[in-house]
Amino acid sequence: MIAAGVLLLLVAAQAATPASPEEKALDYLGREVPRWWRENQCYSCHNNGDAARALYTAHGLGYELPPEALADTTRWLRRPAGWDDNRGDPRFSDKKLARIQFAAALAEAFDAGLIDYRQPLIEAAESLVSDQHSDGSWQVDAEASVGSPVTYGVFLATYLARNTIERAGTARFAAALARADRWFLEARASTVPDAAAAVLALEDRDSAPARERRSATIALLVAAQASDGGWGPYPRSPAEVFDTALALLALRTVGDASAAEAIARGRAFLIRAQLDSGGWPETTRPSGARSYAQHISTSGWATLALLSSQRRGHR
Repeated sequence: MIAAGVLLLLVAAQAATPASPEEKALDYLGREVPRWWRENQCYSCHNNGDAARALYTAHGLGYELPPEALADTTRWLRRPAGWDDNRGDPRFSDKKLARIQFAAALAEAFDAGLIDYRQPLIEAAESLVSDQHSDGSWQVDAEASVGSPVTYGVFLATYLARNTIERAGTARFAAALARADRWFLEARASTVPDAAAAVLALEDRDSAPARERRSATIALLVAAQASDGGWGPYPRSPAEVFDTALALLALRTVGDASAAEAIARGRAFLIRAQLDSGGWPETTRPSGARSYAQHISTSGWATLALLSSQRRGHR
């Protein structure tokens, strides 16, 4: 009887163990991602792009997700030729940006093994190359002063498009990649989202100019961290979830002591900001507005940041 009682206590203790912030986020996104198609009969670049990308990343890291969380999205992503025919309100649809978001999710699905042949990724890369500007960038929301979770801005759009094209793994895209690299060497980042995208884009560039630009941009990011551990869109501006997530994703590529301390403080900020539902408050420009699309994309980026910055053995 005593042994049985001890066993029951152990089972109860395990059941009472709180889920990690990552697990809470994945549980939430695992319900929200398929809900959009079920209720609207169209695919959203926020649910089936940004948020789904976080789920694919988690799957690749070994997290267990219910099959229905990504089944519809995976079927959709397998057919890049149909992405432009998606239903939705054209007043709120930027097809160029949507292609970047869907293609980035497709690349994660491929890396996670949920799409086991490369052709859809090559087709998506071809569509992205056709949208590349002559200077090497992807001109998405070019007139905005700072990017947001639903508009990205030129730096973040160019990084994600370039990253997806590189992962397509074929020499036919070498010229497009070279143009994007030149753009990042010449463009000047003045906001936190732009600086984070530049750090990510220059991660594996070995030239002296690339290393010098990356080092200076990393210094900008570290100096821009707010006293509460988060980042805002500009140095010394109030912290926002989206900007903090991008800064964490960039700094986790650095690997020195100053970055490790900044990452720990940034993680703590995101965990404090997480809602009981598992998602995060939306980052909007200007701050404080309400938007489901901004909320889902913000939550997807925050989840990616926590997954990428978790310590070894954290799970």
